[in-house]
Amino acid sequence: MPGNVHPVADEREGLTAYLAQQRAVLRIAAYGLTEEQARAVPTRSALSVGGLIKHVSAVERNWVDIVLQRAPAAHDDLEQRQADYADRFRMGPGETLDGLLADYEDAARETDEAIAPLDLARPVPVPHGVPWFPRDVDAWSVRWVLLHLIQETARHAGHADIIREHLDGATAFELMAAAEGWPATDWLKPWQPPAAGAGEEGGQDAGSADRTDSPPAGSGAKAAEGWP
Repeated sequence: MPGNVHPVADEREGLTAYLAQQRAVLRIAAYGLTEEQARAVPTRSALSVGGLIKHVSAVERNWVDIVLQRAPAAHDDLEQRQADYADRFRMGPGETLDGLLADYEDAARETDEAIAPLDLARPVPVPHGVPWFPRDVDAWSVRWVLLHLIQETARHAGHADIIREHLDGATAFELMAAAEGWPATDWLKPWQPPAAGAGEEGGQDAGSADRTDSPPAGSGAKAAEGWP
């Protein structure tokens, strides 16, 4: 996907195209990462790139459940709700980056299929008894839910960009250029993995555009997305 959303013909296409763009940007933050890097928590927050991808998958499924009025798992215990929420930000012992990326793709497809036949103005009732939802609003709309998903995904894509830069210095457009095979230019050189023995710090140096290294073996994001 290019750096900008293509021209859109109408509101629905605009909403779905911008959501797809933000999903892609978040996935690209994982490009070339090892499993260890995907789990890493390099900042003072508890966030990791893999954990963020896991979280947004759960977010999309939760909102589809709300739109379609499917009852979520009952949790009367607020502490358990909070624990479940925190767990959705962490890669579990048996989870892999490949698996989380594939699950995110499935979640995105489920959202798109659920939303496609619905009128954007269709009311989406606000669930009762959820402390973080407003009490003075009776319903949102499908349009509002799509806008909220764009907002939520973009927010976490920004988190992922910062975490990735802490890991190896790679920035969003360098990664996008590498993932999509853009040619090197004077203003942008695609990201390349560190040279053997250089370690994981420091990111891309001035001569990195001349390297022909492939991402490290086991780099799940590349395989899961089918990037060249």
